Amino acid sequence: MSTNWRIGTFNGALLAAYFIPTWTIVAFKIMVSPVHGFYERPNVAVALFISDHLHLAAITTIRLAWLLALGKLTVVAFFAIFLVFLTRASIRKTSGCDEALAIALAIGSLISFASMVMASQVGEAAALGLHATELMMMLGAAIVLVVEQPAERQIDSGVTSGDLALQQSRLPNNR
Repeated sequence: MSTNWRIGTFNGALLAAYFIPTWTIVAFKIMVSPVHGFYERPNVAVALFISDHLHLAAITTIRLAWLLALGKLTVVAFFAIFLVFLTRASIRKTSGCDEALAIALAIGSLISFASMVMASQVGEAAALGLHATELMMMLGAAIVLVVEQPAERQIDSGVTSGDLALQQSRLPNNR
């Protein structure tokens, strides 16, 4: 049984399993039909906030919808890079994949927080619950990454513990 899976790594893999398909579908719906995709449940709070509070033109609203889709696809890309890094045991053991996870969590938390604030401003309770849940999942994973101890790096110097004890026993005692 492999013991090189850390809690933060496993938690990141679970988050990637949720965010990659969910945010990819949402982003592609916006890319295919910007207005229709923008006013679906995952994005309705952002769309209503932009249309009600910012009073932007239709083309500017579409550009902001595409910008939201680009942001979500960026998060998806970093989660995918994180999963690719997980497949290599040498990278996983040395926590080399944590940087991609941290970037995905930072950008995703920013998007979810902004969406949550916009949902509270327009009174969308379902969207507020969705974005608050996503934000809490990402913040929880970020806290685990910060609090978790760094991975221990094994130094293979070719000296066994028996050889080390033998060498120490041969040293003169200078006390």
